[in-house]
Amino acid sequence: MSFRLESYFKKFAISHDDFSQDLFEIPELECGTLFQEILKNGVHGFCFSLYEEGQKPGDVVTQEQIVRRINIIKPHAQWIRSFSCTQGNELIPKLAKKEGIKTLVGAWLGNDKEKNKVELDALIDLAKKGYVDIAAVGNEVLYRKDLTEQELIECIQYVKNALPNIPVGYVDAYYEFSLRPNITALCDVILCNCYPYWEGTPYQYAIQHMKQMYYQTKAVANGKQVIITETGWPSQGENLKEAIPSKTNALQYFIQTQLWSQQDNVDVFYFSSFDESWKVGAEGEVGAYWGIWDKNEQLKY
Repeated sequence: MSFRLESYFKKFAISHDDFSQDLFEIPELECGTLFQEILKNGVHGFCFSLYEEGQKPGDVVTQEQIVRRINIIKPHAQWIRSFSCTQGNELIPKLAKKEGIKTLVGAWLGNDKEKNKVELDALIDLAKKGYVDIAAVGNEVLYRKDLTEQELIECIQYVKNALPNIPVGYVDAYYEFSLRPNITALCDVILCNCYPYWEGTPYQYAIQHMKQMYYQTKAVANGKQVIITETGWPSQGENLKEAIPSKTNALQYFIQTQLWSQQDNVDVFYFSSFDESWKVGAEGEVGAYWGIWDKNEQLKY
């Protein structure tokens, strides 16, 4: 059996200005088949989960594990997003491009200016060698308050000056682009993270809320492309207000995100590809369960 995705678009099409409508529920018996059909047809992109069990940021990873995970993702996505250009992360875009996958490559920025310079120069080097399709200068730096707005502007401009022929942007929560018009103006492409879960949104309103986040960003983008660089729903962990993690909710959210993405022609990098246990420390129990594949690289649905 093969689902006709366009029938779902027609049946469940929702105007982007109607955010009061409840989330439609796909019948449970159809979810598994539709999930497999979406993966078979391919999504726009996945955020690349690098670390295996027992690993964490700062550990140098092997080429073998990157190749293995790229090969798992390859049949199902056109793009991969990476978050750093050092400690083995620089291999991700190289190996992805070798397999014909497009890359959104990020330089990880924090409050250490020397490390930031290393990341920025590594991003520039990868891009000049042809491994970068979109360059992301930092991820949620303003949200974490690791850099001031002016310091971030200087980093973005540094990369733009070095890479005049590659789109350069900055990744942060969707609302930052409304609050920071100078950042929005400087970026070639607007890269926004949209998480109804982290705002405690009840599941039945999650997709509508995510759309609202996207269109709020689009309204201030001055005609530039807006890409959702992260969105997802955890399959396990603690509730956040009225946002409830579960395999059922996560599966429905993934399916409906992909249906809307194709319906409205919005590029979405889904977060995430694989579960990563190290995130328990940073985000609580829920942090380890955002993947489409589990920590052992098996599909969860």
